[in-house]
Amino acid sequence: MSEPSRLIPPGWVGGFAQSDPAFAYPDPDLSSLPKLANMANIGKLDRQQAVLWPEFSWETDPGTPDSRCYQMFAPDISRIGYDDEGRVYSIICPQQGVDFAALGCLNVEVSVTGQRGWVDEPAKTLAADLEVTGKIWFSPSAKENSLVKWLWNAFITAGHPFPHDKEHAIKVRTFDPGSPAQPIFPLRDGESTDFPIPAFARHEDVAWNVAHLGVEIGDIATTGDEVADDFNALVMYLFNTYSGNLLSPGNTLTWNVWFDEPQIVNRYEWATHAERWRKSIDADHGSPDGPGTAARYLSGAPFEPLEAAVERELEAIVKFIESHL
Repeated sequence: MSEPSRLIPPGWVGGFAQSDPAFAYPDPDLSSLPKLANMANIGKLDRQQAVLWPEFSWETDPGTPDSRCYQMFAPDISRIGYDDEGRVYSIICPQQGVDFAALGCLNVEVSVTGQRGWVDEPAKTLAADLEVTGKIWFSPSAKENSLVKWLWNAFITAGHPFPHDKEHAIKVRTFDPGSPAQPIFPLRDGESTDFPIPAFARHEDVAWNVAHLGVEIGDIATTGDEVADDFNALVMYLFNTYSGNLLSPGNTLTWNVWFDEPQIVNRYEWATHAERWRKSIDADHGSPDGPGTAARYLSGAPFEPLEAAVERELEAIVKFIESHL
């Protein structure tokens, strides 16, 4: 990790982490704090830590440890923002893309719907609770795809909703692993100890600190439109085929978030940064700070979608069109 002697930006007051004994490690209890809407308090942000290395991990064959993959999503999309006392007011989570042979690129984002927590810069520690929803939608280039364009027009003509942007995204429920009734899950210090972590997914030589979190994937939300629900289920089936069950119901998605050193927040930049990613103004899922990495197994061998994925995708799409459109 970065040396503690590295400069902490001026203005740090601290004290929020110590304002309630229940907040302390080894088992921080943040339940006394209200869950805050993620974009409602940007005006209170003074400081931030950027996640330059968001390292995700999941089992491509759920229940088979040897199938575990590791992938770094786009850098510097994720951030934790807080005031000079260390109270957390906003957390931006990551976005990634998956390419389909027939449908083009889809975006996937872990959207924060509520959060609370604290940061202690001198101690290089933090604790937060989050609620998130997985969201999947067609990226800009996919909408230039002739098949996607035809499907979208067919849906519009028939009055069915279509996941053409984040506002109309397919929504995937998440919860604390093993607790379906608990949508809140913890972000806590250190790397996950639930599985081995390869050297290529660790950044202790350059990071300020690291924390981890994990969510279990639930079902997709229904729209009330049978055709749209069937299509969304098809998209999720294909998405999981290509991504290695990244958002397969019952699977657990874990990530180690490696932070850069603290910085002073530019509130306007924070708001526009979040807005840019929320509205997918950037082309596809590209990151202004460079791309993430390809998924790899513990050995470093690349994860590759099933050889039959392309054939399976086309067959499934044709079957859907024949039965619905």
